[in-house]
Amino acid sequence: QVQLVESGGGLVQAGGSLRLSCAASGRTFTDYAMGWFRQAPGKEREFVAVITWSGGNTNYADSVKGRFTISRDNAKNTVYLQMNSLAPEDTAVYYCAAAWRSWGQPTSGDLYSYWGQGTQVTEH
Repeated sequence: QVQLVESGGGLVQAGGSLRLSCAASGRTFTDYAMGWFRQAPGKEREFVAVITWSGGNTNYADSVKGRFTISRDNAKNTVYLQMNSLAPEDTAVYYCAAAWRSWGQPTSGDLYSYWGQGTQVTEH
C-alpha cells in the first residue's frame, strides 16, 4: 500500500500562485510515477501533470502547460505541483496519484493504483 497526503490548497486571487505538496509513505517512492489530477464540480476528473520515477521526464495537460510545474524530491518522498497564473477554470479538488513506474508517464487515471484524499484549490 502507498499512502498519499496532499496539502497546500486554498483560496487564491486571479493570477496568483500556489504550491501543492503530496507526501508518500508505505512503499518505495521511486517505484512509482507520480501524477496530479483534478476534478471540478459537475465535471469528470482530468489529468493535470505527471512525472516519471526519476524526475527526468514530465508531461502536462495542454490547459496547464507553461503555468504549472510538477517536480519531486525522492529523498523526501514528496511530489509538488507549482501552479502560477491561476485562473477560474483551475478551481477544483486536486489529487495526487501513484502509478507503477513501468507505465512511464501515464495520463489515464485508470493506470494509477493509489490516490490521495484531495485538496481544494479555489481561485476567486
